[in-house]
Amino acid sequence: MFKNSKIYVAGHTGLLGSALSRKLKERGYSRVITKAHTELNLTDKMAVFEFFSTEKPEYVFLCAGKVGGIVSNKTYPADYLHINIAIQDNIFEAAQKCEVKHLLFYGSSCVYPKFSPQPIKEECLLNAPLEETSEGYATAKIAGIIACKAYNQQYQTNRFIALIPNSMYGPYDNFDPDSSHVLSALIYRFHEAKISGTKSITLWGSGKPRREFIFSEDVAEASLFAMKHVERLENRHYNVGTGIDYSIKELTASVAETIGYEGKVLWDTSKPDGAAQKLLDSSKFLSFGWEPTVNIEEGLKRTYEWYLRQSLVRQTSDN
Repeated sequence: MFKNSKIYVAGHTGLLGSALSRKLKERGYSRVITKAHTELNLTDKMAVFEFFSTEKPEYVFLCAGKVGGIVSNKTYPADYLHINIAIQDNIFEAAQKCEVKHLLFYGSSCVYPKFSPQPIKEECLLNAPLEETSEGYATAKIAGIIACKAYNQQYQTNRFIALIPNSMYGPYDNFDPDSSHVLSALIYRFHEAKISGTKSITLWGSGKPRREFIFSEDVAEASLFAMKHVERLENRHYNVGTGIDYSIKELTASVAETIGYEGKVLWDTSKPDGAAQKLLDSSKFLSFGWEPTVNIEEGLKRTYEWYLRQSLVRQTSDN
């Protein structure tokens, strides 16, 4: 990408899209296109094609989609399946017809089977059943990964790139306790408990499952790296992670320490844990020379600082 290349970041207000937008601005890319949902409904095929035909973006980062935690995924599986497939299908078709140079699509670690050998290699895709609570979302993401390969194969191009980052976190994450992922939900719960003086918090499951987390800005850096080195990439998907995982109990302790919550943590083992472990083998992508730079301690600190600033803004506007 050149500094004057026309770049479309779909989902620019979200966790990854906002990090990408910041990185592009910092690097001096002057023609970054963004559209709010009120301006462009990505599930509307005609609207998407008209946008691509008019704006003619050269590069696309497809960060848009419906995302959520275990409770939301279990409650609204049809929404996660339909909305994400609709967005992906519309943007992929428009990108192909309008001859976008490169489009970067993001999968999710939940695309891999529930009982994948750890760390999970890219080859594990579709070789066993998925984890039940995220089937709808995972199936949509699998469709996107296969679509990248299929379009490249049929049209003899390297237009579509598929990266699979593990659990992302950072500024602009979703902190709604009913629909957020585990780390942002913990930040919200512990912050509220600290403010209210609550003596204990009850969390879902046993706390034993292990998860790998990667800071959103690291994924943004990996994305720019992939665009820069696209000629070195094969027609396949690549895992992007840190290579380090933590139990939910360990994560809980780190979040509590970052926030300064000193109450007791209780575990409701009648609630589901989800997959026992989701650690990605990212050696293929790392072999190109990219590596993450933000550890969990620094990432948590920066995320909570952002959360506090946003809380202050909300309080000021309410008053």
